[in-house]
Amino acid sequence: MKRRWISTVLVLCCAAFAMVTKAEQEYVGYLFTYFHGNDKQGEQICFAVSLDGYNYRALNNDKPVIVSGAISETGGVRDPHILRTRDGETFYMVVTDMVSANGWDSNRGMVLLKSNDLVNWTSSAINIQKKYPGQEQLKRVWAPQTIYDPHANKYMVYWSMQYGDGPDIIYYAYANEAFTDLEGEPKQLFFPKDGKACIDGDIVYKNGIFHLFYKTEGHGNGIKKAMTDNLTSGCWIEQPDYKQQTHHSVEGSTVVKLIGEEKYLLLYDVYGRGEYQFCESVDLDTFKVIDHKVSMDFKPRHGSVIPITQKELEAVTAKWGLPEW
Repeated sequence: MKRRWISTVLVLCCAAFAMVTKAEQEYVGYLFTYFHGNDKQGEQICFAVSLDGYNYRALNNDKPVIVSGAISETGGVRDPHILRTRDGETFYMVVTDMVSANGWDSNRGMVLLKSNDLVNWTSSAINIQKKYPGQEQLKRVWAPQTIYDPHANKYMVYWSMQYGDGPDIIYYAYANEAFTDLEGEPKQLFFPKDGKACIDGDIVYKNGIFHLFYKTEGHGNGIKKAMTDNLTSGCWIEQPDYKQQTHHSVEGSTVVKLIGEEKYLLLYDVYGRGEYQFCESVDLDTFKVIDHKVSMDFKPRHGSVIPITQKELEAVTAKWGLPEW
């Protein structure tokens, strides 16, 4: 089974080389990081892999690959987001430090993780209320993500926070060089014109433009998009339409570019139905549902996807086993 599966990877990889750009030539598959649900046992980091971006199989028999109790203050983590850094060899992952059973307004922080092989991770828990003065009204810290900001030449961590009776607002701070802490005080990143709540930001960089996908909260819930050419300028162009292709409630969107194609997948958590929906786009504006192409042997909640190399694929499957296809 192992030889046949690895051979399939190599065949797909060779067939794709004619289409990929130089920067993508080493990628042969995808890593999906996710958590399971609203209980402490399910609020842990899990991994899955795919060869094509559509069909995913869980690693480690769908059990956690990192134990939440060892990295978090609360004992649980949610909303994992993973990023490959510019050196191509380092990975940053950020997660919400939270146990939902304690209440949706119970958490005050996040966890920053770092790895050079996707297997071994170091971590740092950051409690916003403890780290910064004047945080007495802070109610919750949700869904952190990371992106490289070329204007600052630093990695930006962005997440939503709510204070008192105010709306959830997406804030940012830059990570230190070691990716173990935040520098400076949090500042507001996104300024929606209606001044209402937004959470679950996911930023995609394409052709000089940053595309922010976010969930509106409490006012026509759904996924919208705003654009800017400078993350910290405060100037965003908002699109009025919702990007999800379902009438059911959604959250936790993530966008991944398909290897060797000018095509993007928008994935989001249809949380009330215990489902995930996949949509395709070539322009990051219009999307069509492609659920008929998708298969997963697990039920994820709010996660993220990155392309990985043959070496990285072999590393994670050597650690947590080859899945059955």
